[in-house]
Amino acid sequence: MNQRVLETMLTPKSLLVVAALCGAGLHAAPPVRFAEVYPPTNEIKVDHRVATRMRDGVVLYSDVYRPVKEGKYPVLVSRTPYSTERAPSAYEEPLFFARRGYVFVYQDVRGRHESEGKWEPFRDDIEDGYDTIEWAAAQPWSNGKVGMQGHSYGGHVQWRAAMAKPPHLVTIFPLVAATSIYHDWVTLNGAWRLSFNFGWGADRQESRIMQNMGIHSMKDVPDSQRYDRVLGHLPLIGMQELLGRHAQFYTDWIGHPDYDDYWKKLNVEEVFEEIGIPVHTHGGWFDLFTQGTQRGYTGMSRRGKSEVARKKSRMTIGPWEHGVSRKTGDLDFGPGARVEREALELPWFDYWLKGIDNGAGSQPAVNLFVMGRNEWRQENEFPLARTEYRKMYLTSGGRANSAAGDGRLSWDPPDARSLPDRYVYDPANPVPSTGGNNCCGTPTLSGPRDQRPVEKRGDVLVYTSQPMSRGLEVTGPVKVILHAASDAPDTDFAAKLIDVFPDGRAINLCEGMLRARYRESLSRPKLLEPGKVYEFTIDLVGTSNVFLPGHRIRVDVTSSHFPQFDANPNTGEAFGTGTRTRVARQTIHHAGTQLSHVLLPVIP
Repeated sequence: MNQRVLETMLTPKSLLVVAALCGAGLHAAPPVRFAEVYPPTNEIKVDHRVATRMRDGVVLYSDVYRPVKEGKYPVLVSRTPYSTERAPSAYEEPLFFARRGYVFVYQDVRGRHESEGKWEPFRDDIEDGYDTIEWAAAQPWSNGKVGMQGHSYGGHVQWRAAMAKPPHLVTIFPLVAATSIYHDWVTLNGAWRLSFNFGWGADRQESRIMQNMGIHSMKDVPDSQRYDRVLGHLPLIGMQELLGRHAQFYTDWIGHPDYDDYWKKLNVEEVFEEIGIPVHTHGGWFDLFTQGTQRGYTGMSRRGKSEVARKKSRMTIGPWEHGVSRKTGDLDFGPGARVEREALELPWFDYWLKGIDNGAGSQPAVNLFVMGRNEWRQENEFPLARTEYRKMYLTSGGRANSAAGDGRLSWDPPDARSLPDRYVYDPANPVPSTGGNNCCGTPTLSGPRDQRPVEKRGDVLVYTSQPMSRGLEVTGPVKVILHAASDAPDTDFAAKLIDVFPDGRAINLCEGMLRARYRESLSRPKLLEPGKVYEFTIDLVGTSNVFLPGHRIRVDVTSSHFPQFDANPNTGEAFGTGTRTRVARQTIHHAGTQLSHVLLPVIP
């Protein structure tokens, strides 16, 4: 958050984040620093290794930070697989909230670090979350009101607990968190998130503690080649053994490539109608879990069980990856981009758990960062009600291969002279991941990055508009609809929406992948008929960006994004088990009734 805005906006009666993000007419207030408005109010003490017995007898351990003065306080529960004592930063949030009148229960999840039981990501967090919340509400230092706090996995477990509907859970504040482990985590439209699933999962989370990267065990391989050698291994099911890992959960993930009952249990989107508490989601346009941030808010605001859940849920989404920063990828979004998370969370919890009338329940529901203009804006809903969904059509003379080709984007449908584009996708030579929505896995460039290096390739189709004569805002969900054919029984199609700067930089804004066998259903895959033209809808999730005057809109289309996603072998064999690959010859049509296009959420 811009420090000047933050200092001028805060008043005890006005929710600081709303004031700071609101914009015009709010800079006249005298400077008041955050610490002066919300200073520490009490000394604290810490009870270490506090035991909580789960319903099946397993004991989980927490560190409990609480005010020294005896009394009853609202409780915040934060659950982590990364250890409550991993690093000095692990203490910052418990100390922050405990010093401001909260009891902070910081717990190691089942099977991790000090807690008992078997570690299996996500599988026990619904029941364990319920039991921990109800235990916390019954303690002598609790006033019976419990909220949940945490980011990444610590955000995921909040959604799992909310699915169990514990009676004393008042609100949750999931930061950079998935709502569906299948849709937001292990796949994107059925395409396997290789870098994250392997790098975070099999390589680092196999046991009770987070391990060092297994590449360090490959002593005979240069550093620059270690993960390349592992990630290119087939079959996928045998990849982790190369690093001496044997994570059963990773094997199970590969064994469930479809959206089936194994995953449905972990999907809050299946049960939004059963959750009646207000939720504040928080994330970034370039975060791996940006789907969860957006769908969490839209799901609760439309389908929440109670009016409070529908009317009072909130979303904050900035120009970030898996954390808050001013600079993301290749871009500096200015001082206003950096937001102190506690400055958002504390007023939220004060309102819901302490009953402080600070305005948190009456402000606009959505705080979003509009890139290009690089400014925060408040909205009453998402997607925005005033959105005009407009098509920009892909067209070319049949040579859209690379940025040097003749691919164009146009508001007008192409005529019959728009010839199909063709390219060859070879799994042995996939397009390298350069930017995009990633985090925490194997080392790849993520965030907004210059796409020109990959746009030199002949297996990347590049479609570019004329320069903008005036600014065009695109805010909301983005989709690319391709009319395409392949000579393979299965393959992938990938698309990116890109902002081309006057100096030539081509900066990705959002992206999507689609595994062709899942074109109709993520639960019932169906192989392709080679040579047949299909309509493929590629969900690029969403963005908020103003294409400024002189900038151009671009869409890249290809069939790989490696190693962020696995390189589809194109054979149609069962996922993760095959060792063969084959080349796929792809054709993109954009004439007659087969008008391939990008569907943009234009804000007038």
